[in-house]
Amino acid sequence: MKKIRKVFNWLSSLKIAILLLLLIAIACAIGTVIPQQESDQFYYENFNKNPFLGIINGNILLSFELNHIYTSFWFLLLLFWLTLALSVCSFKRQLPILKSALDWIDYKSPRQIAKLSIAKTIKTNDYSKSLKKLTFNLKKDGWSIKETNGRIAARQGVIGRLGPILIHLGMILLMIGSTYGSLNGQTIEKFLAPGRSIDLLDRNEQQRLTIELNKFQIERDPQGRAEQYRSMVNIIEPNGINKAKEISVNYPLRYKGLTLYQADWSIAAITIQIDNSPKLQIPMKSIPELGEQIWGTIIPTTKNGENPILLTVNSELGPVTIYDIDGKKLTNLSNNEEAKEVKGKLIKIINIIPSSGLLLKRDPGVPFVYTSFAIILIGGSLSVISTKKLWVLYEEEKSLIYIGGLSNRNLSGFSKELPKFINFLEN
Repeated sequence: MKKIRKVFNWLSSLKIAILLLLLIAIACAIGTVIPQQESDQFYYENFNKNPFLGIINGNILLSFELNHIYTSFWFLLLLFWLTLALSVCSFKRQLPILKSALDWIDYKSPRQIAKLSIAKTIKTNDYSKSLKKLTFNLKKDGWSIKETNGRIAARQGVIGRLGPILIHLGMILLMIGSTYGSLNGQTIEKFLAPGRSIDLLDRNEQQRLTIELNKFQIERDPQGRAEQYRSMVNIIEPNGINKAKEISVNYPLRYKGLTLYQADWSIAAITIQIDNSPKLQIPMKSIPELGEQIWGTIIPTTKNGENPILLTVNSELGPVTIYDIDGKKLTNLSNNEEAKEVKGKLIKIINIIPSSGLLLKRDPGVPFVYTSFAIILIGGSLSVISTKKLWVLYEEEKSLIYIGGLSNRNLSGFSKELPKFINFLEN
């Protein structure tokens, strides 16, 4: 029994809670520095050459699950440990404190009042009138009063004792919600060209929603720099309900637990015409070797696939730059410009099709997290309220009134109120 008590005392220790919070904060900071949820090869390529902090290479990083910190075993263990510590602290310390604040304590001896943090003795000739006047004014100021045979017990701000419990409850709910969201959430990043769609499935692999990109628009300033991206999407439910919505950067769409963000953009394809051929829509891929935002595709200029040329573009506005196989620039082509001869072929650019980078997140823990924030704010607000207690005792033999009190915070402020209470007793 003693060992169990020691364990509970250790778990409810403030030092342990602070240490756990510090470890969780450090882990979260590392999670913002190290990219999460990438392939193993990504970590080998990036951290074997340049180890994190000079010692953590790709192998160590993967061994300690630093590639998915927020769902790692040790991080979830820290959250569980802190949750347990806060629960034990609430039941072992905060609840008894609240119960003690709610209990009425009846001091019957002048010596008991004299030992209080604030105490004063007053000579009186009419104690009944003095006590009635004090009782009236205390009630007027919002104090709760209990009277017993010439004794008064009063208290104010007991609700403040509820603050720490609510803060603990909010933090526990926050960790539960975060853990639940990390383990059951879903994140999808997808580039969609206009007319394309993505199907979202539930846990039973049943179609939950279909998101179709209707139109994508890039707003640019006079210098051609992108200022805003807008996607007009259709949200299609399995029952056929179709709702048109618009999203843009900093203005996501929230729909039935799903949050859809406008994250990025890309070039999906280019439509060209070669000689008198039908219009050909050719997919384009990013070419990081040529630049940060360069997309390109290779097409042959002969039937047997010889003499290929490289078409590159850096925005949906064009122009399209054409290179030969040796990397020599041949020409530039703009949208709907007259066809130009390249390697004996007439090539015309019909249009360049941009794609919208959409980030879809489903986090079932969000309601818990938001609720926890509200509880923590309420608890923090209540915690600043001082819990004050006041006792008044009349000693008939000496015609003396003893008054004293205590407060869990701002004792000096409470001591400044005492002369006001004494004034009620003296007049």
